Amino acid sequence: MNPRTADSASAPAWDPKTLLVAGGRPAHGYDAPVNHPVTFTSTYHSKGQAAPGERVYARFSNPTWDPFEQVLGELEAATLPALVFSSGMAAIAAALSIVPEAGVLVMPRHSYNGSLALSSELQEAGRLSIRPVDIANTEEVLAALDGADVLWVESPTNPMLEVADLPALLAAAKAKNIVSIVDNTFATPLLQQPLNHGADLVVHSVTKYLSGHSDVIMGALVTSDEQLHSRLHGYRTLHGAIAGPMDTFLALRGVRTMSVRIDRSQSNSQVLAERLADHPKVQAVRYPGLPSDPGHERAAKLMGGFGSVIAFEAGSSAQEADRVLEALKLITGATSLGGVESLAERRARHASEPASVPASLIRLSVGIEDVEDLWADLDQALEQL
Repeated sequence: MNPRTADSASAPAWDPKTLLVAGGRPAHGYDAPVNHPVTFTSTYHSKGQAAPGERVYARFSNPTWDPFEQVLGELEAATLPALVFSSGMAAIAAALSIVPEAGVLVMPRHSYNGSLALSSELQEAGRLSIRPVDIANTEEVLAALDGADVLWVESPTNPMLEVADLPALLAAAKAKNIVSIVDNTFATPLLQQPLNHGADLVVHSVTKYLSGHSDVIMGALVTSDEQLHSRLHGYRTLHGAIAGPMDTFLALRGVRTMSVRIDRSQSNSQVLAERLADHPKVQAVRYPGLPSDPGHERAAKLMGGFGSVIAFEAGSSAQEADRVLEALKLITGATSLGGVESLAERRARHASEPASVPASLIRLSVGIEDVEDLWADLDQALEQL
């Protein structure tokens, strides 16, 4: 199937903040709707030989996908629309399918634990081999690329917030004819656009900042490579990893406000990170916006902001960190991130999290609440120690 675009014309001159609001809209016209309607259908009128681009069946295509795929593709500076998937994990599975049989995958030792778990499962099955690396150590990553087939980059990493030198790593991968995949969920296309640095494929958990309201499970892939786009579209179709039309509609509605949401949550994050760094009950803080953070200089140079996730060690044990989390009243104890509400959890509570993640490390996804209310909640919870 050929990729489709929404009715509105592409406007590459628009600032991303404008594109978020104005992209993927129906054509202007008398009595025309401002938003695309949701299309609930399992099939389409179709006769004779199916032509390229014909919808035919809703597992191949849905008009509700088109505007979201257009907007996300343009946000990531791609020449093709994005591809939506039923979940972030579905998108990750499709991306990992690119690794050839018995191929070598270079991957950060700290990554989204779903990515780590699935790639480990594939390794155990003999499907591929993993070379774990400290993605912030450029020389280590470059050395690991020899004989590799795919480079997987996450920057900042989940949950340790390490920052990669994207231009250097992606250029090296391209020089060695290695396919490069970047999970851009934490940064979003507002803070970095990996395709502009030479990435072949970008992964998103749409569940997080793109939809932004903790009410949608969705993923997406973005590429400017027509052959790769066609292959991944085929994977999505054959594996049935398709997004529902209502979820896609909600994700597009959510993406309209991403700029203002991230502006507020980043502003809150900077204040909270600075105060946490000075708190006597906090052992360590990772946030690229702190001048003392190992990734600060690189993030300031390569990214358009420092993001809205803070990692900090509360106390010196899992039990102490859990006491802090149990004492929170405003901030919700829950997994996930990127919503309008602040969420916190002790990451090592997940058995799939790498052993190098400290037992007392709390990942705080900062929302858009009043920053003084957030700090008051954190401070009183830390005082339980």
